[in-house]
Amino acid sequence: MKEFMSNKEALQHCIANKHFSLAHLYSDEKPLDMHIHDCYEIYYSISGGKQFLIDNRFYTIEPGDIFFINQYESHHLTQIDARIHERIVISIHPDYLSSISSAITDLGHCFTHRDTEYPHKFHLDPDLGTRFIYLIHKIAAAEGFGTDLTERSALTELMIFLNRFFNESRFLTCNQAVTTNHAQVDDILSYINQHISEDLTLEKLSEYFYLSSSYLCRIFKSTTGTTINKYITARRITIAKSLLNEGCSVTETYEKCGFNDYSNFLKAFTKAVGISPKKYAQFHS
Repeated sequence: MKEFMSNKEALQHCIANKHFSLAHLYSDEKPLDMHIHDCYEIYYSISGGKQFLIDNRFYTIEPGDIFFINQYESHHLTQIDARIHERIVISIHPDYLSSISSAITDLGHCFTHRDTEYPHKFHLDPDLGTRFIYLIHKIAAAEGFGTDLTERSALTELMIFLNRFFNESRFLTCNQAVTTNHAQVDDILSYINQHISEDLTLEKLSEYFYLSSSYLCRIFKSTTGTTINKYITARRITIAKSLLNEGCSVTETYEKCGFNDYSNFLKAFTKAVGISPKKYAQFHS
């Protein structure tokens, strides 16, 4: 299997082919804004040194950390600097993972059965990390006759390994502290997520937290790496995708997500997801 050197290209390949892709990255490419996509993502850090904002949670990234992110969770890699940051990112289309699962073994379990109190971040000790890298190399080395079956077999083995690890680890880490560089931003994130369906404006946030608009914007951007408006929009789109998958109408969806009119919802959703909410609902019904 081809190892991509760009996470963006790997993600595009995964979505276009409804398959899976592998990116082994050493240096930083231009980071994506707070974003969501129609693929599961496994993010394994080899060198650490960065920070993840996933929905309303911050995580510092250390060597050996692994993240499970589903297709409804907005995320953004922050604290971009000059350090080399080696990591492996696997993008998997949910339909493909479902196709290689069985009636009694759901390989997407680690993405779909993480309750809200459980973290996205887990840690592979050196032995488990070695096992993970071995399975990644097994996928990457597949070539020649039967490549597709070799790739599928290796991915199946990897996902069985990761789901077993997930089930054994999640109860041990559910109380793990989420780290952040600014307690005020934690409060802001919590407030936004509790009031996401309401008319959230910078003025209202400033008034509620007794902070000037400029200071509020500055601490939020410096801590999260994204702006308040981009964060709010990304969270609303994430919720919209989930509601549309559950069968809600487009009208119900944009009202529940806090968009003040359909035109704004249509524009934001189409830009973030690549298709209109109506088409998205048709494809995922």
